[in-house]
Amino acid sequence: MKLSSILKVAALAIPLVLASCHSKKAAVHESKPATPDAEEQATFIEKVQSNMQDVQFVTSKLKFTVEHGTQQITLTGNLKMHRNNVIRLQLMAFGFVEAARLEFTPEYVLLLDRINKQYLKAPYNYVDFLRNSGINFNTLQALFWNELFAPGKQEVDSTMFSKFNAVLGQEDVIITYEQEQNSKMTYSWLANDVSGRIRMANIAYRDNLKGNTQLNWDYQEFTKLGKKLFPNVMNVTLTTPEKEVKLGIKLNYLGNESDWEPRTKVSDKYREVDIDEILRRFMAL
Repeated sequence: MKLSSILKVAALAIPLVLASCHSKKAAVHESKPATPDAEEQATFIEKVQSNMQDVQFVTSKLKFTVEHGTQQITLTGNLKMHRNNVIRLQLMAFGFVEAARLEFTPEYVLLLDRINKQYLKAPYNYVDFLRNSGINFNTLQALFWNELFAPGKQEVDSTMFSKFNAVLGQEDVIITYEQEQNSKMTYSWLANDVSGRIRMANIAYRDNLKGNTQLNWDYQEFTKLGKKLFPNVMNVTLTTPEKEVKLGIKLNYLGNESDWEPRTKVSDKYREVDIDEILRRFMAL
């Protein structure tokens, strides 16, 4: 991992470390630098929000890599997104045969293995990390679209700005979402202090018994889409007590095509399986 990536992950991990060392935090409270006032923080959050895409559709060719343990695969494909409706990744084998499809809607997650004719279709609470961390379609949409999110809300508006805390005064501003004191979740972002553009997002779930789980979403190489910029490269790392899965998404030929069907109909010839089986088959493609 590059040094810059290590430093960014470390910065985003700070809220998680502090939350687990509350008594030590209180002991050094007096030596902390002055905190920006609420108005300054809200102004910066507004700047971050000003980078939200104003298009309703995002489409692109993509290069998709998956690394799981010693296994690694690389596929090409397509990304199709319709705001508040669907996120779809179509993965191709040999450059022209659709091998797999991942589809996220507000109601369910669909993983389609076309090679082995099997699928998983389930609500978000069926997947352990999604259930434990409260991640739903709105959260995933914000991650794919490079935007802030508020747990349980469809989108962030000005009435929620006070729930975000920003550590200003550095090139990379650390943003955290205010949670209840006993919450197991932390949500944090890194954003450029000048542009307000999000460079990294982090979701962490703490469990003293079962171990911690963390999702890190890194954004790179922004290009213009409509009137705003959109990340060409996204690197995603999911770390659980049992395993680590890395996803790489590289986009090419960004556009906003709208002439496509937003829902996939699963053929009766496909067999429904659990998530472990479909992941195992997927890694064998």
